[in-house]
Amino acid sequence: MSMGQSSSDPRAYAGLSDVSALRANRLLAALPVSVLQDIAPHLRQLNLERGRVVFEPGDDVDLTHFPTRSAIISLLLVTRDGREVEAASIGREGAAGGIVSSGHKPAYGRAVVQIAGPVLVIATEQLEAAKRRRPEIADLFSRYADALLAQVMQSVVCNALHPVEQRACRWLLTTHDRSDTDIIRLTQQSLAEMLGVQRTTVSGVAKTLEHRGLIRQHHGHVEVIDRDGLEEACCECYQAVEDHFNLLLPEVRED
Repeated sequence: MSMGQSSSDPRAYAGLSDVSALRANRLLAALPVSVLQDIAPHLRQLNLERGRVVFEPGDDVDLTHFPTRSAIISLLLVTRDGREVEAASIGREGAAGGIVSSGHKPAYGRAVVQIAGPVLVIATEQLEAAKRRRPEIADLFSRYADALLAQVMQSVVCNALHPVEQRACRWLLTTHDRSDTDIIRLTQQSLAEMLGVQRTTVSGVAKTLEHRGLIRQHHGHVEVIDRDGLEEACCECYQAVEDHFNLLLPEVRED
């Protein structure tokens, strides 16, 4: 399908018959093959461009998105004057939506595609039905909900206490984890929006990191040069979230 086609109606797409496609998302890949075969017919594969709004505050989250490859969805908190700050980001290790039990499912924040790429989509009501049929799915999503909450809580601490340079390193490391290459398709304006700071602030931070040989800037993307150096320059928040995620979901790991 074309990238400009709406993803609001999953009935417009054919279900997946090959469960290997589901393994492109590590959360789904952690499920047994028999479970994947159960939910595969209800999943659709879409390509979403950067900036696509997945849901807005107050929307009923009727679709659950599983990013694959390098696609990333940002969960944003929106102020009355329209400013946005990222509370969490979701890549191929997780899902946007689906962390509900039943009934009304209003979104608290805005979900936006931050880095374009393919996603797997399922109607949330179908996912909820699958949870009731298969306890493995319910257990996996329960643990993932805990891990996602930890990311949100750690973001509060990070935004309140740590300098922009450390926060930028954390964002780059988290995004690099979900990338197939060392290239992160990201503009300074996008990073500034995620961190809730001015673009000029991010420009200064990027120049510092580049001068130290940690990254290389290109038009429209950033290249990670020294991964170990970024980890040394980062605050403890990155590793704290990683440790908690690995404790809760040891089977959801890098390929």
